[in-house]
Amino acid sequence: MFRTTLSALLIGTVVSFASTAPAQQVTDIAWGTSAVGSVGHTALVSLATVLNREMKDYRVTVQPTPGAVVTVKGYATGQFLGYYGADIAFYEMANDTARFKGFKAQMKREPVQSFWAFTLEVGLGIPASEQGKIKQWRDLSGKQVFTGPLPWDTRAQAERALATLGVKHQYVEVDLKTVGSVLNSGRVSGITVYSSAESGTPPWLTEASLSADWAALNPSAEEIALLKKAGFSIVELDPKVFKRDVHVSKVTLLPFYYGFHVGLEVSENDVYRMLTVIEKNLDELVKADKAFAQIKANMAQMQRRGVASSIEFVPVHPGLAKYMREKGVWDSKWDNRIARKSS
Repeated sequence: MFRTTLSALLIGTVVSFASTAPAQQVTDIAWGTSAVGSVGHTALVSLATVLNREMKDYRVTVQPTPGAVVTVKGYATGQFLGYYGADIAFYEMANDTARFKGFKAQMKREPVQSFWAFTLEVGLGIPASEQGKIKQWRDLSGKQVFTGPLPWDTRAQAERALATLGVKHQYVEVDLKTVGSVLNSGRVSGITVYSSAESGTPPWLTEASLSADWAALNPSAEEIALLKKAGFSIVELDPKVFKRDVHVSKVTLLPFYYGFHVGLEVSENDVYRMLTVIEKNLDELVKADKAFAQIKANMAQMQRRGVASSIEFVPVHPGLAKYMREKGVWDSKWDNRIARKSS
């Protein structure tokens, strides 16, 4: 009887200690990204693996959606805590235009920029036989052009650039599987071409290249000046990136920046910690996904370039600002663009 009572008391003591011991609080981050099989989905799965291992007080769940723009809207309306945001989406949201026309009325909170991961670099291609006739982007005025599937950020980037130059082309929607044959037939005079992380190309363009001889169409010097004035970044890539002859010695493209962002619901210190965790584990991330090669080359400079691309459209998370100051890449003229919680 005594032994039974003692056992019961001991068990009660253990239970009591267990119940009073502080449990680690875990914050769930439902993080939206693009569809399964996309660059964004693959990259976020790799990133979530690292964050879940290194930041035990957070639990990231990857939430695929039909496209990155859905995640930005989803964060703004309270559906996600993390989102897959591009500078072109932030531009449209800030200017109440294109895919975000009329959206501001639905917003419950404003997205901010907190981590820039990689770029996609957008340009144009034409049939190689047309190089003598179509020499710059404005030569596509009045012609039929496929700038990409309607919801895509790559299309939004191309359309914004063409609009900046006053190019009034006719958009033609094309099934990605038939881009090569449509270009060959003359139904379209130009197509959007792009690379990812300055090193690879999308599968649909690789497939189109098997059936169509296309040439990269570079903007003229005057067009480049106009694009820069409008805030576009410009990169020149070796044509070898496209793994075929694109009939130019260099390819001029307009990069736009993709990031995996969180809002002010995640504290300044935790976003700063998240960035240092990413930096510490870059070898692992690049091994899992080459899209992270750009930040491995220089993560701090990628953050600077990403912030510069969107500084006029959305504010900067204070955790990212802290990281950038520490790395010496923060510009003091951005101080008034650091996001603060409304009182």
